[in-house]
Amino acid sequence: MQFLRRTGLILLWLAAPFAAFAAANKNDPYLLVLRGAGNIALVVASLLIVAALLRKGRWPTIAGKMLVVLWCLPPLLMSAAHLKFELRKHEVLASGAAEARQLGPHFMVGYSSFPEVARLAGQGLIGGVYITRHNIRGRSVEALRTEIAALQDVRRAAALPPLVVAADQEGGIVGHLAPPLTKVPALATLAGLAPDDQQARAEEFGRIHGRELAGLGVNLNLAPVLDLKPPQRRNRLDFHTLIGRRAIATDPVVVSTIASAYVRGLEESGVGATLKHFPGIGRVRTDTHHFSANLDTPVGELEATDWLPFREVLSHSRSALMVGHVTLTAVDPDRAASHSKRVVDGIIRDKWGYQGTVMTDDLVMGAIYQNDVCKAVVEAINAGVDMLLVAYDGAQFYRVFACALDGSRQGKLDAAMLHASAARLERGFPTEQARAASGPIQLVETSPSRIGGSPARGETRTRSR
Repeated sequence: MQFLRRTGLILLWLAAPFAAFAAANKNDPYLLVLRGAGNIALVVASLLIVAALLRKGRWPTIAGKMLVVLWCLPPLLMSAAHLKFELRKHEVLASGAAEARQLGPHFMVGYSSFPEVARLAGQGLIGGVYITRHNIRGRSVEALRTEIAALQDVRRAAALPPLVVAADQEGGIVGHLAPPLTKVPALATLAGLAPDDQQARAEEFGRIHGRELAGLGVNLNLAPVLDLKPPQRRNRLDFHTLIGRRAIATDPVVVSTIASAYVRGLEESGVGATLKHFPGIGRVRTDTHHFSANLDTPVGELEATDWLPFREVLSHSRSALMVGHVTLTAVDPDRAASHSKRVVDGIIRDKWGYQGTVMTDDLVMGAIYQNDVCKAVVEAINAGVDMLLVAYDGAQFYRVFACALDGSRQGKLDAAMLHASAARLERGFPTEQARAASGPIQLVETSPSRIGGSPARGETRTRSR
């Protein structure tokens, strides 16, 4: 019995710091699974342990006092973390109408609470929503369709543009709404077919996704993946990217052929495509969901291989472009591509002449979130990124938006970049325009003096409709 009591005390000493850490960081994305019932359980357990220690007469000793105080910390730290979150949330919700309408269109958010996201939509604090697995789990397709329609009604009532409604239906292992939507094979399964068959099957896959997503009210699909399939075996520490199973092929021509046909199928249904993850993560073994990652390949080699599918599909579609969180070291070794002006404005806008919508990968990913997220938000906007995605943990929207709000109030945001981005967003995501498409987009090659430079005065960068 004495042995069991000592073992129990040792375990309490060891567990107390972990409980305090979890309580202080209750809003961290990594602790999302503890949110709600888990947090309540932690507080209740802490209070019960304190009561048990006091009842057992541990208070008179110094060690006992220390243990009691340690187990009093989790409820206090959790209350402080909750207060901090609520104050930030209040600051965001109290934003003036002008601030909301200037910054809000640049944010797309995942959500769990309809009333909460409806308030953000009605105040103009967001420009889009991200629909995923938990939005449809245990619900009917009709219920989700009604919910999305209700959000669009909120926008109309507020005299705001319709929300961009995005989903992640790549096919294969990434099909967050399948079931109940049709589970479509990965586009990689088509790589071994003859070119004509590749196009026919890929276009049909796109039509299936497009029809079903459009029927829900989703108008943007975060697909297809254009990263080249890596030749090496999967890194055992890659738990979430899994690009070897998601990428179409190692041959950029095959990737272009299949992806172009898939995008055509989507657009015929009035659903826009999103090409990802520029500048390419096929060569990167680090999982950016958790860690920073470098892409050390020379630009010339990337232009001749990895980037060919991006340029080809962009030139024949109305696709948006998602920029990932890898650092393109040959162009900007100091920051991830998703918030690098040398990459977004220098390569995508100036060199390629692409004037469509550029969005970031999820800002809740560790490569961004575990570093200086506020710096990344301000730099992304100033780089010419049009939409910042907060997908995995929608509660982080308040932190991310507060970063933009502070940047705006401190004069750190580039007004010209914001104005140009607003114009691109007003022209629209590839949603209803895709249905009425009447010709390919032409990318105009410019010749800036250096990558990351600006076009000469008087040069135009056009995107025909």
